[in-house]
Amino acid sequence: MSFIDPVKVEEIRNKFVVDPSMLGKIYKSKKNKYMEKSVDHSLVEDYLRDGWEDYTKPLKTKTKLRKLKSYDQQFEDDIWCQFYELGYRILNFDRQFILPYGKSASETQQIDVIAVNDETIILVECKSSEKPVKAPSFKTELESLPLKLDGYRKSLAQIFDNTRRIKYIFATRNLRIDLEGSDVERIYQNNAFYYNDNTYKYIERLIKLYKSAAHYQVLGMLFKGQQIGNESLRFPAIEGKMGGHTYYMFSIEPSILLKLGFILHRTAANESESPTYQRLLVPSRLRGITSFINNGGYFPNSVILNFTSSKKQKIRFEADSREGDSDSRSGTLVIPKAYAIAYIIDGQHRLYGYSGSNHEFSNTIPAVAFIGLDSTDQLKIFMDINENQKAVSASLRLTLEEDLYWNSERIDSRLKALRSAVVRELASTAGGPLYEKIQIGEDKAALSFKGFADALSKSSLIPKAKRHEFIQETTKYGLYNTHNHNHEKEMTRAKKSLVNFINTCYSFVQEDYPEVWNMERYFIFSNRGIIPFIGLISDLNKFENELGTVNTNTKPSDRFESIKKYLIVLLEKLNNMSEQDSRGLLSTQGSEVERQWLRFYQSIINDRFPNYNPPELVDYKERQDTQLQNRGREVGVAIEKHIKDVVISRLKELYGDNWDLEIATIKKQCQDRADAEIQAAYEQGLGRKTVDWTEMFTILNYKTIIEKHWTKHPQVIQEEFKTFEDVFALDMGLGNFNSKADKVKWMAVFNSHRNLWAHEGSKKKTLNREEVEFLEDLHQKLIGTSASV
Repeated sequence: MSFIDPVKVEEIRNKFVVDPSMLGKIYKSKKNKYMEKSVDHSLVEDYLRDGWEDYTKPLKTKTKLRKLKSYDQQFEDDIWCQFYELGYRILNFDRQFILPYGKSASETQQIDVIAVNDETIILVECKSSEKPVKAPSFKTELESLPLKLDGYRKSLAQIFDNTRRIKYIFATRNLRIDLEGSDVERIYQNNAFYYNDNTYKYIERLIKLYKSAAHYQVLGMLFKGQQIGNESLRFPAIEGKMGGHTYYMFSIEPSILLKLGFILHRTAANESESPTYQRLLVPSRLRGITSFINNGGYFPNSVILNFTSSKKQKIRFEADSREGDSDSRSGTLVIPKAYAIAYIIDGQHRLYGYSGSNHEFSNTIPAVAFIGLDSTDQLKIFMDINENQKAVSASLRLTLEEDLYWNSERIDSRLKALRSAVVRELASTAGGPLYEKIQIGEDKAALSFKGFADALSKSSLIPKAKRHEFIQETTKYGLYNTHNHNHEKEMTRAKKSLVNFINTCYSFVQEDYPEVWNMERYFIFSNRGIIPFIGLISDLNKFENELGTVNTNTKPSDRFESIKKYLIVLLEKLNNMSEQDSRGLLSTQGSEVERQWLRFYQSIINDRFPNYNPPELVDYKERQDTQLQNRGREVGVAIEKHIKDVVISRLKELYGDNWDLEIATIKKQCQDRADAEIQAAYEQGLGRKTVDWTEMFTILNYKTIIEKHWTKHPQVIQEEFKTFEDVFALDMGLGNFNSKADKVKWMAVFNSHRNLWAHEGSKKKTLNREEVEFLEDLHQKLIGTSASV
């Protein structure tokens, strides 16, 4: 007996569109964010009052109107378009698709999207909000799902046939649902699929990058582990052992592996599979591989796989009798034909390059397969393969550190994992200010993962370590308790504390100073602003720690309250800065941004709270002191002139007119520099410039000469003659004072200081007070000693 009346079956079939031309028109309409229609001129006013707009030149008898779709209709249309782009060519054409789940006339349900192909039927229920909000409970709706799904299957078996797999999708947009909550649990208990904003974005990227091949990965997501057919696949194979693991070598058709395979892309949509590690494909590379294959090219290297095996879907190896001296065995590898049973560890470009090629069904490709590797072992293999190829992006490598090092025996590795975990949590905390704002793996976002990882690495919020030991001076101010030897517990506690503290600081800006927060490429919400802002809250935390108001175990809310008054001062300033002042700071580029912006922030707070005066700020202010710079430069110039005069005069006393031949190599270097300067001046239109080679000595040239002729005396003994050692062996308090190298160590220090004052046009290279005092002390000892010479 039929489940539904045959007449009803025909009615439902007529609600599908199968004509390619009509499907294309509907797709175009659904892709448009506007509803469009042409109406008689006499009806235009009525439509305009109803929110429609006249947007183009009127036709002879009609006027074209359009109206923005409602957010719920737009979401349904977006999902419809995704399945069309995934290759489905039987779809509902409007929002009135009604499907019976029982024999009673009341036992029907409106289905938002239904998509059918030769293998599957997809039913989608769409729930959305215009703006991000916490989702209501769907308990009642989801509790009725088992009954409805059973009825849907019976109806669809009658409408189509019983060979297609059916998947019910509960799709949401802008609804924050706890992924570990009861609603999501109910969805998966019914073998349905939860499809949220992350899923939508991920599939959009798959379609964009993988084109027609995207449906393989999507089918793997939706039907993971479910049988494709009743028969198992059998492949001649060789069994071997390597690195403590058993592996199998065999050949497989790309068309088969594409259905069995699944790629653990590092995206928020695949977080439940953690650790995920793969990058999304590069389209140009994929096209190039497909073209290469079509032109007869092939890849002799193997695709690396890991098969999941279970009681229900057991992979087995039927060995032949062992012959010869090898421990390897030949035999047959028996694999259940199921979706996403094979994780692609390496070779996704090669495999997907076959999709849509001329040899997708006719070629076989070599494969090396492991069975039952846990995801961490898969990750290690992936990293080992790609480490040497330098193929893993910095962003992806950083996001993987949590999975790689969380349980490492080395403390420094565990702290890497902690930094990675904190950034990932900041990006995935629903409702947080940085939710989906930080790039995680392959997910695109406004802010870089690396910026936050670098900021935490440079801050004092997390201690530092070298291999198995903490660096003690870094342990005092952080939020990680180094005295807790339960590493797992402390890592988890510290992660939570750090995430809450950082999120609270960013939330304060977002909620109380929206003008500062919302300005693009501005001080706080920008890649350039990450390190300065986190550096500031780290330094303020350190300051309050020194005052005794906070410690390692202080609650995040109390920690924030301790620094809130400083942030208010900063944000008030940023909120009221003149365009000219802000333009000057925003024009700073490169790594200089980190230093300049942080010192600017610190100076603003110091003006209001003078007790907050960190050493770095003192140093910064000294380097901005024009009088101090002029003094240092004046002393430095005098020292360098004195060194030159003494070195040349000593050489002349030692070697007479041949003094320059004694330093021939250095003379050539100086002459080359002089010639280069003459040429540069000429090319700049300054005419022919005269530059004597003796003007081109460097401090290191002087040092080389001094060391080489350290104790040399003239052939004719001069009672008053002083050697280079007598003049230049100066104890400037730089450590040991025994060897020749010790006694001229000051020259290297002087040279580094000279690089700060020698270029008058550079505002970035300046001296602090300690460095100027060093120069003054050197001037006293050097010129005082040689005054009578």
